[in-house]
Amino acid sequence: MTLGWLQIARLGLVQMALGAVVVLTTSTLNRLMVVEFALPAVLPGALVALHYGIQLSRPKWGFTSDTGGSRTRWIVDGMAVLALGGLLAAWAVTVFATSYALGLALSVLAYAAIGLGVGASGTSLLALLATATAPRRRAAAATITWLMMIFGIAVTAGVAGQFLDPYSPARLMAVVAVVTGGAFALTVLAILGVERRVVAVAPEPSAPFLEGLREIWGERKARNFTLFVFLSMNAYFMQELILEPFAGLVFDFTPGQSTALSGAQNGGVFVGMLLVGIAATGLRLGSLRSWVLAGCLGSAGVLYIISLTGLGWIDLPLVPLVVGLGFFNGMFAVAAIGSMMALAAEGRARREGTRMGLWGAAQAIAAGFGGLTGAAAVDLLRGPLGDGDAFAGVFLGEAVLFVAAAAMAWRIMEGRGAGRALVTPGE
Repeated sequence: MTLGWLQIARLGLVQMALGAVVVLTTSTLNRLMVVEFALPAVLPGALVALHYGIQLSRPKWGFTSDTGGSRTRWIVDGMAVLALGGLLAAWAVTVFATSYALGLALSVLAYAAIGLGVGASGTSLLALLATATAPRRRAAAATITWLMMIFGIAVTAGVAGQFLDPYSPARLMAVVAVVTGGAFALTVLAILGVERRVVAVAPEPSAPFLEGLREIWGERKARNFTLFVFLSMNAYFMQELILEPFAGLVFDFTPGQSTALSGAQNGGVFVGMLLVGIAATGLRLGSLRSWVLAGCLGSAGVLYIISLTGLGWIDLPLVPLVVGLGFFNGMFAVAAIGSMMALAAEGRARREGTRMGLWGAAQAIAAGFGGLTGAAAVDLLRGPLGDGDAFAGVFLGEAVLFVAAAAMAWRIMEGRGAGRALVTPGE
């Protein structure tokens, strides 16, 4: 048996729970550190980079999924660690008010736990999807689960933002406790019994991990796609840690308003993903490369406009611009995800988890490096340039990276037939 649509949707609920916890730690807590506690932006940047660094273990998790073991166990245990890490991270932020050293120590421990939980749970989930989903359903499964994750991020950020105002440490802990506890309970209920009903291909006899990783790196398509993921994700995540501080420092948004802004951005991502999924899968419009190019170049254009608002050269409301940025980010992301699920099944058999882990590690490195670079650049530029000009400079740099990612996609992706990764579910 392979995964049916209902089971795929249940796995999508796990992705939704993952996104709900992570969005609080990478957006809301980051804003509180920078604005409410006047900490340098590089601090949350380093913490988020730490949680991405821990995710370098993703290839090992994927390899473990390929060579045997219960994926359900790692999904549930990973979510438990993630939930506890998110709760600890929120408490650590409140501790900064009384003890910087203790707050920092608790934050390091919390973000390490978050990275470990995301790596274990997320990679095992993707490995289960890649190995137990029928080939004709893989791209659709990727789109469904990612849309559900974005939906969880958008709803969590929007609703949490409403309950965070007026801000207080007790209110913060209550909101985060509800989100993390609910995410863990949802994961357990969603994953229960799914793996037992799937008769997957027998795992390959155990082999050395590094040998398996070398086999995958030797595949030209997998190697080129890994490099593309690294470059494009640098652009995608560079604004992650600075967008809410930008809203607070330049546009005077409250903590609740800036958290809701993150929800609005991810709402745009959701719409962009949905549009590409319908157009490419249902209407068979456009190739994979064309959607990636449109998403990257559109993101670059919106970032350029946002930078102009930071410079004060134009006066436009921030929320619609951020929604537009999310929309083009979603277009790019769903096309890349569709390609990823299709490529995971190519090359040497029974290495789907290892490929997904390799690309997950590339994304984690890029996300951590991009987020930290963006935050550090803002800190360096705020002194000589001021808040608005500093943020504008970083947004312009991010726009340039998106243009470079589009150029790379143009060179390494196939134009004709590339969109079939998103078309096959209907065949």
